[in-house]
Amino acid sequence: MSIRKTPKKPIGIGTLFRVGESYSNEEVYKALGVGNAGGVRVSVGDEGNTKRLVVMTSVPNARQAKENPYHDRIEGDVLVYTGAGLEGDQTLAGFNRRIPQQISESFPIYGFIILTSRRDRSVGSKRWQFLGLLEYLRHYQEIQLDTRVQLRHAWVFEFRIHREPELVPFEHDSVISAQVVAAGRERQQSEKEDREIVAPSAASGSEAEKDLATRIEAVRSRLLGVAPEQFEHLIKDLLVQSGFEKVSVTKYSQDGGIDVNAIAGQAMWPIRNLHLQVQAKRWLHTVGRKDVAELRGSLQPFARGAVVTTSHFSKAAVLEANEFGKNPIVLVDGYQFASVVDALKLEFD
Repeated sequence: MSIRKTPKKPIGIGTLFRVGESYSNEEVYKALGVGNAGGVRVSVGDEGNTKRLVVMTSVPNARQAKENPYHDRIEGDVLVYTGAGLEGDQTLAGFNRRIPQQISESFPIYGFIILTSRRDRSVGSKRWQFLGLLEYLRHYQEIQLDTRVQLRHAWVFEFRIHREPELVPFEHDSVISAQVVAAGRERQQSEKEDREIVAPSAASGSEAEKDLATRIEAVRSRLLGVAPEQFEHLIKDLLVQSGFEKVSVTKYSQDGGIDVNAIAGQAMWPIRNLHLQVQAKRWLHTVGRKDVAELRGSLQPFARGAVVTTSHFSKAAVLEANEFGKNPIVLVDGYQFASVVDALKLEFD
């Protein structure tokens, strides 16, 4: 990472960036007045304040994705950006500390994604595609496996990608960003709770407990690598093994928010014939309050709902799932689901 004072006038490409258009690294750092290397780059004003920030991400190839299931991802309109470092605990330091300050300072964050490797000579220097302005959503510490297959703490950032406005003029990016951040505050009814997640604690105590936690996280990391459709069928298989009957996966992309239907079997006598409807979220980013509320609205009369994910739930999602007077929703996070997969010894590729 490197840092640079904001130039008095933008240089290089002119005065605007267009969503979906590609730029060279030189055009990015010269026009925005940031450093020329690093995943997070900052332009700092004379008073030490953040003028603008740039996040550079990439799409891994199949081999890289398999080796690192926690890689940066774009899931819908959310960019999940993981901290630097493949071994040992990560620290929240340097420019990463500035990212959450967007909440109070409303500075623009530009998102770029590299389309091809720098070694790919078939593409010229313009290989960084502008994703749009980014809105900081949350950051949190997560338990992951490093390249040595050891449990470690990693830092994860989540951003909402704003593809509108399509054109971002350099001279007015602060005003546009302030509007984006303000709209985000209005959208989040439980802002503080939706920015915080509920995640399992790090394993502590005996070596047996640590070994179990490592094994469970290894299962979760593999689950992060399966296709969303396969994840739904894994849920189906586990429900069958758990005693549910008439288990079916709905047609993909035409499910109305319901991915799996199941009926509690006769062996589950206290709740037999209960209709369960499951929403599967093979996500790396956090499941929020809105996701839980939307599932509840999609349930058939008298059905019980559940959200099963490979990631985490926000505190607001947990509050929504258990809100008094509403049909309760069962929440199963990635660690809990991986624990069931491990306990039932479900095999998957």
